[in-house]
Amino acid sequence: MAVEPETAREFAFDHRAVTDQSFENALEKARAGDRLSVADGTELLATGTDHEGIDPERKERVLEAADARRAEVVGEEVTFVANLNNNVTTACNTGCLFCNFKDTASNFERASEVEHPGFTKTPAESREIVADALELGIYEVCSVSGLHPAFALDGEHLEILRSAADDRELNFEPPERYETDPGTYVEQMEAMSVGGVHLHSMTPEEAYHARRGTDWSYEEVYSQLAEAGLDSVPGTAAEILVDEVREVICPGKIGTDEWERAIEAAANVGLDTTATIMYGHVENEAHRAMHLKRIRDLQDRTGAITEFVPLSFVHHDTPLYERGVVSGGASTDEDELMIAVSRLFLDNVENVQSSWVKYGDQQGLKMLSCGANDFMGTILSEEITKRAGGEYGEFRDVSDLVEMIASVGRVPVERSTDYRTKRRVELHGGPYGPMLGPEADGTPMTR
Repeated sequence: MAVEPETAREFAFDHRAVTDQSFENALEKARAGDRLSVADGTELLATGTDHEGIDPERKERVLEAADARRAEVVGEEVTFVANLNNNVTTACNTGCLFCNFKDTASNFERASEVEHPGFTKTPAESREIVADALELGIYEVCSVSGLHPAFALDGEHLEILRSAADDRELNFEPPERYETDPGTYVEQMEAMSVGGVHLHSMTPEEAYHARRGTDWSYEEVYSQLAEAGLDSVPGTAAEILVDEVREVICPGKIGTDEWERAIEAAANVGLDTTATIMYGHVENEAHRAMHLKRIRDLQDRTGAITEFVPLSFVHHDTPLYERGVVSGGASTDEDELMIAVSRLFLDNVENVQSSWVKYGDQQGLKMLSCGANDFMGTILSEEITKRAGGEYGEFRDVSDLVEMIASVGRVPVERSTDYRTKRRVELHGGPYGPMLGPEADGTPMTR
């Protein structure tokens, strides 16, 4: 765990990293390709629950098994996507203790005199940002935002929320109350769906926000968003899919079952999804393994998850750290084991991502020998990790990614968001540019 033992005990979790399985049995099952249980996953993540701490020799054996499985499943290619992050707003009242991205929504009101670093973009501003990035050759725009109280699905939803404005549980305030009107979710989707770009947006938490105060199903919400230009759904807001952990780190967020319902609904209307885990805070290895089981079961039902993304908790400027709930994030050993066990446990998810934003360049590349096969993307603008104290930058051009991947003897491959279209990059000394985006022609990106 990433917290001091005495802090962890305060939460009195029902689930503990103690099993009646053995590490050796779990590793043998993993090497044989047998489907792992939660107990197996817990043993591998802990390198045995029969002792304290991570055993270096056992850890290396887990990493070797995961790297062998990676080579068997996806070979030597390492993929990346040319993409842009365009987060619409930091205004949010959810109060997640692991997050320093959001700004209290009242600070954005016209009458507020509070100075803050937050932002809200109009649909027109979002459209301009995406259009400019298209000229650089991006394939994808990824948009994940705070839950602005004025955000509604569409005009009809806005009127429903206006009529129930006295219900404080709806977390609604009319757009005219704010300095900047974010528009509706539909308007933002239409604005960002420019020139054939792939739009990756609307997490389960955002979809919940987009149907609050109604009896609309998630299928109805995602169908309307798809008509507005949404192409796929990020499986973020998952954090740890165990409610006893969520009650500590994000009590204002949707629960595990609600998150799953939203992802399943997106799949039901034909949208691809991703899945994530945000680990290294108050949870233990059993929680991480339970999370992996939920993702694997969900993929068994939907087949829509294109990649799994382990996200190491960045603690520096978050309430969890500032209030003394955690003393730091995950260790490097924990990071490597999380990647490796994800590869071994998720036998139905082909792609495991290494995030250079979370791990940095050197460690991010190391993860490619621990079971990962995807190296994220160009990003162009990254705000969430940076505002939590992340230190690894917010942009990599295609040349950066190609040269880093080639430096560890792997094959750089540009991909589409859904991994169905790929282009091997022919190494010629560079510089390199994207080729798959609607306006990409191989011209190198500029910072």
